[in-house]
Amino acid sequence: MNMDIRIADSQDIQLWNSVVEGSPHGTIFHRWEWCKLAETQSKTTFLPLMIFRGSNLMALYPVFIQRKGVVNLAFSPPPHSYLLYQGPILVGYEGMKQDKKESLFFKVQEEFDKFVFSVWNCRYIRIRTAPGLYDSRPLLWSHYKVEPYYTYAIDLTKGIDGVWEDFDRKLRVDIKKACREGVDVKEGGSNDLPFIQSLLSQRFIQQGYKPLDYLPYLNGLYSIFQQNQMKIFLGCKEGDILSGLIALFDKDRAYLWTGIPKYNAKGIPVNDLIQWEVIKWAAEHGYKWYEEMDSGDDRRLTQFKSKYNPTLQIWFSAERYSAPVFQIFSSLFKFTRKLL
Repeated sequence: MNMDIRIADSQDIQLWNSVVEGSPHGTIFHRWEWCKLAETQSKTTFLPLMIFRGSNLMALYPVFIQRKGVVNLAFSPPPHSYLLYQGPILVGYEGMKQDKKESLFFKVQEEFDKFVFSVWNCRYIRIRTAPGLYDSRPLLWSHYKVEPYYTYAIDLTKGIDGVWEDFDRKLRVDIKKACREGVDVKEGGSNDLPFIQSLLSQRFIQQGYKPLDYLPYLNGLYSIFQQNQMKIFLGCKEGDILSGLIALFDKDRAYLWTGIPKYNAKGIPVNDLIQWEVIKWAAEHGYKWYEEMDSGDDRRLTQFKSKYNPTLQIWFSAERYSAPVFQIFSSLFKFTRKLL
């Protein structure tokens, strides 16, 4: 039986989010509310695709269409939204036998590509799959160029003492030093989002990019997810905020989402202490993993994150052009490798 694609509407929000919630490779970044805010932030058109076989829902596939001159481009996730990954959610995938997994993913991708290339006349697609969807071959079979990326995840099930003992020795020394220097870590609120925005701007400047205004995006996300899934943690000394981060909490996983740029003031390792306090908070509240979100291609960032002795978890970035001739425009897309 052939598959059919339908663009979800407001009546499908509950179903969409329930599928996201029930899938091991569904993330907070797939949630309808996050996608709608990312649509505004990225100045794209969000297509919440639902793929059916008969009356059976087989997959969700969020995709964002961006217009560049006379050319349509497709992304999942979109650029300028501070997202690493998104990609498809395959319904019931983990419970299938291997041959069914492969055929489902390949058929979903085939139908998706026909829809995006033919119906929306896109010339380029970039898909970044979430950790947990480990098989990239259906994308290769669909003529994508696929690259592996790696994020870091700390196993919290070993207990907080076990996590601490696994840290690099110098990291433990630095955390203790920050405590001796009088740094306190506290939970922030919406009034601290402009400070987080300033940290993001610093990071873009450090990476050679023009800073963007993320404040409306952060405010929108915080207003929706602050109750249980988004928290701000700040490192302070004598009443002054020195650094901070936004952490996310979804299912059994906590995330270092954004914040904590390189901080050198007076040699105080503020960021190490902030992250340690978030790790402790996550462990105390029953989360099994703490992900230091990463793509693994920035050596400076990996040096900071690997000292926490995390586990490598793989995800994939895949690109495809509608025809070889459009690869001559590939320089237009190089910014997407690092721009989140």
